Amino acid sequence: MQISVIAHPNSKHPRVEKDLLGGLNVYVKEPPLEGKANKAVAEVLAEYFDVAKSRVQLVRGERSKLKFFRIA
Repeated sequence: MQISVIAHPNSKHPRVEKDLLGGLNVYVKEPPLEGKANKAVAEVLAEYFDVAKSRVQLVRGERSKLKFFRIA
């Protein structure tokens, strides 16, 4: 499954919210430096979908707010 995610780094309260178009807004505490926010978003998605962290892979959008993840 491939999903689109809008990442919101430096957030006070980490959470996942669905938007009206079927995408997800993921809020994480980590800053967008050196891939820390990407790793945190992947961990949050793994917990949200109840899969192992290794099964969540960033496909596109490493330096963008709009990211695409593949969940195996």
